[in-house]
Amino acid sequence: MNTALSPLNFQEVWEEPDLNLTADDYSLLTDLYQLTMIACYTGEKLDQRQASFELFTRKLPEGFGYLIAMGLAQALEYLEKFHFSEAQLHALQSTGLFTQAPQGFWSLLATGRFTGDVWAVPEGTAIFPNQPLLRIEAPLWQAQLIETYLLNTINYQTLIATRAARLRDIAGPTTTLLEFGTRRAFSPQASIWAARAALAGGLDATSNVLAALKLGRKPTGTMAHALVMAISALEGSEMQAFTAFHRYFPGAPLLIDTYNTIDAARQLSEQVKQGEIELKGVRLDSGDLVSLSQQVRSLLPDVPIFASGDLDEYEIARLQAAGAMIDGYGLGTKLVTGTPVNGVYKLVEIEGKPVMKEATGKVTYPGRKQIFRTLKNGQFIADEIGLMTEHKESELEPYSSVQSMFPTPIPLLQLVMKKGKRLYPTEPLRKIAERTAQSVASLSSETRCLKQPISPTIQISSALQKLTAITHR
Repeated sequence: MNTALSPLNFQEVWEEPDLNLTADDYSLLTDLYQLTMIACYTGEKLDQRQASFELFTRKLPEGFGYLIAMGLAQALEYLEKFHFSEAQLHALQSTGLFTQAPQGFWSLLATGRFTGDVWAVPEGTAIFPNQPLLRIEAPLWQAQLIETYLLNTINYQTLIATRAARLRDIAGPTTTLLEFGTRRAFSPQASIWAARAALAGGLDATSNVLAALKLGRKPTGTMAHALVMAISALEGSEMQAFTAFHRYFPGAPLLIDTYNTIDAARQLSEQVKQGEIELKGVRLDSGDLVSLSQQVRSLLPDVPIFASGDLDEYEIARLQAAGAMIDGYGLGTKLVTGTPVNGVYKLVEIEGKPVMKEATGKVTYPGRKQIFRTLKNGQFIADEIGLMTEHKESELEPYSSVQSMFPTPIPLLQLVMKKGKRLYPTEPLRKIAERTAQSVASLSSETRCLKQPISPTIQISSALQKLTAITHR
């Protein structure tokens, strides 16, 4: 393409009311300072220098003892598709912000693709503060530009997967957990990511139809109060609403708290006894869930009871302790929102030279690092953050039965992309969910608990300590 762009009015070039995101937009989904830095790198002839950046979190959200790494699949998809179109370059030029940028900046963007390597911990792996979830090794301009998108997808999906894992851990393996968060997620795109991360974190299904179908799953759900109110108003009664719904969806779970929960359960009980209705579940969305579920269970002893309504792991723990008779939960607002995972993305090496940030409260460790995890009989023993050049690893997979018998440190970061090409196909959600369950089960009760959890102390290898001392200015 011709990279000698003529001056254009910004609004004429990019006056676009459609804010829906597509894969073609990915390259511009970045913060301005990524582009200004790249222009500077290009002018200083540093853009092709080999750089390593690591993505990690300095601390966990309050009340969390661990995180579950998630979002790698979407990060790799982004890197494979990364490119700038001519229209995007014209739009950038028309802003007037890059009038002093070197011509090589435009040529770089016009022809550039991601050509680097990616190291990452597998999705579903439990991680702790200062441990890199992912490392990018690429020419400086590429490694810099992709920061914003990587943080966006990995931070958010890691948060949702962690909350899902905590919900599963508290609810137990047999309780049905459904993701209902689409209407509360922070955007349509986020709702898709939230559904994926929730399923990979241990939930059973999602009500998000698009996400479910894209992920090869069957969507799940019941009904809203609107259907009960509409049919009751037009055809006479709540029972007629239930009958009408079952006419098209036989046996489907029914929402029974639109009016009087116990009256509805009592009438349904009579219909069940008379063989007039087959009922696969009822849902409670309000009120005293402990008392209501107990009364409904006495009336409908063989019918699964589902609950929803701003529930989270803390509320499920309370309901269980209070003797609630609930077989499954719909999780929405508090699953897909909450205190964010504050992951950061920092330069750790440039042209083979280790570097570190020394700002107060934001010090980073220099050099390309590896996490060495030791398990024994499936239980977490220790983690050590060391350098990639250290050799202490076993070739066995974490959480394998053989690894449990012979506890040798396992390297968690794996090479997943080489020269811009993925080395492995995307893992099935089932496998990621299994890894999540194994990861959580391996942790101590004090790390998994909901009240004042304690993360394990992470060891720093002597080699990394020495490098930090040498690199420190």
